[in-house]
Amino acid sequence: MQKLYDLDSRRVLVTGIGPLGCVPGVLATRSTNGKCAEEPQLAAEIFNKHLLQLIKDLNQDIGSDVFVAVNAGALQNDFIHHPQQFDFVTSKDACCGQGSYNAVGLCTIFSRLCQNRSAYAFWDAFHPTERANKIIVESIMNGAEKFITPMNLSTILALDAIKY
Repeated sequence: MQKLYDLDSRRVLVTGIGPLGCVPGVLATRSTNGKCAEEPQLAAEIFNKHLLQLIKDLNQDIGSDVFVAVNAGALQNDFIHHPQQFDFVTSKDACCGQGSYNAVGLCTIFSRLCQNRSAYAFWDAFHPTERANKIIVESIMNGAEKFITPMNLSTILALDAIKY
C-alpha cells in the first residue's frame, strides 16, 4: 500500500474479507448444525482486524486519510444474521445451485433456481445477490464507521470535491 501512495494514489478503498464461515458454500461443506463454520469465520475476523490496524497505522504515518478500510465482514454480518430485517427469506441458502444449502457445485442450467433472487442474500455458494450487493454499496456510500473507516465514501467525495 505504501507503494500505491508513492505512485501518487490519494484515495484507495481497501476491502476486508466477508464472513467466510457463513456463506452457503462453507455451510454446505463445513457446518454440521447450520451455524457459521468457526475456523474460516475466525480467520476472516482476524484478517479484517489486522487490515484495519494496518490502514490506521499507514494513514497515521502518511499524515492523511489516503487509505479507507471497508469492513466487509461487518457489512454482511447484519443481513446474514438478521435476514428478515432486510426482507431476505434466507441468508443460508443460495438462489442457484444444488445440494445442501443449494450451495454444492456451480450454478448451471441443471441447478435449482429460486423463484425470486431478490429474496436471497446469496446468488450462489459464495457471491451475494444483486440486492445484497446494493445493501453493501449503500453502507460503503453512507454507512457508519463500523462499516467504513475513517469515513464513508459520500464524505470522501464531498471533501475531495472541495479540495480539487
